[in-house]
Amino acid sequence: MNELPQQLVNGLLLGSMYGLIAIGYTMVYGIVQLINFAHGEIFMVGAFGALTVHLYVLPDGTSMWIALPLMLLGAVVVSVAVAIGAERFAYRPLRGAPRLAPLITAIGLSLALQQAVWALYPNAKSKLPFPQIEGGPFHLGSATLQTGDIFLLVAAPVSMAILAFFVMRTRTGRGMQATAQDPDTAKLMGINTDRIIVVAFALGAVFAAVGAVANGLKYGQIDFKMGFILGLKAFTAAVLGGIGNIYGAMIGGVVLGVAETLATAYIADIPGLDKFGSQSWADVWAFILLILVLLFRPQGLLGERVADRA
Repeated sequence: MNELPQQLVNGLLLGSMYGLIAIGYTMVYGIVQLINFAHGEIFMVGAFGALTVHLYVLPDGTSMWIALPLMLLGAVVVSVAVAIGAERFAYRPLRGAPRLAPLITAIGLSLALQQAVWALYPNAKSKLPFPQIEGGPFHLGSATLQTGDIFLLVAAPVSMAILAFFVMRTRTGRGMQATAQDPDTAKLMGINTDRIIVVAFALGAVFAAVGAVANGLKYGQIDFKMGFILGLKAFTAAVLGGIGNIYGAMIGGVVLGVAETLATAYIADIPGLDKFGSQSWADVWAFILLILVLLFRPQGLLGERVADRA
């Protein structure tokens, strides 16, 4: 029990990262009812965009305190460009097609992006070191935080606050709400629904890019396969919180991260179940939690916010 504060902090950090990625899933699904399984790879290319800025744009020896904003900008530019390109050339032509077609396209795009980075990025066949911020560790009671953890703890709530303001207080945000409710009526009211959908993809990519930089700072390395399992867990978080609910995405991520961390830390202490508490079982516990939620509360913790367009 002495380790509980540290495990809770670890779970909060992990869940915040899941939540940042999950926002992209839930925004796109809420507006066009598309499960964008390539979103994990949009997260991944953002990490490589940040690393590219550090390796090939910034002078050697640049302090990470100076480099970090530029790396974050590089991650956002790459992620948003890929997301907008995917929407325009892969998803928009299939908008009126049966739902299975864009779903299969998303899976294919996911694999294509993985292989493109593997083939084209120097040394991407192995894990690449991600630059770290100097300083730390910091102590919060009995819990210890690294400098990269501080970035994530600040970035997640700030990102959510900005998103909430954008959706609730801006003209484009209200257009997104109207398009999610009824795209045909939104068109009749003069809303450019194509532009709104592009904005949804772009915003999701921005938060994925922030999560990608946070992931690199926390774990110190990235690779071309990192988006697959993190994307699945982020989708799990979106469903857990209530698909289409942007606040539910973050809450679902935090619940998932804390549950996964505590299960991994404490199940190993139960006699006869020690092997089920190993790190290799962390992914399993995440999906067990999803199954339980779908069985007993299929609408998610905060409820779905998706209009019935049948």
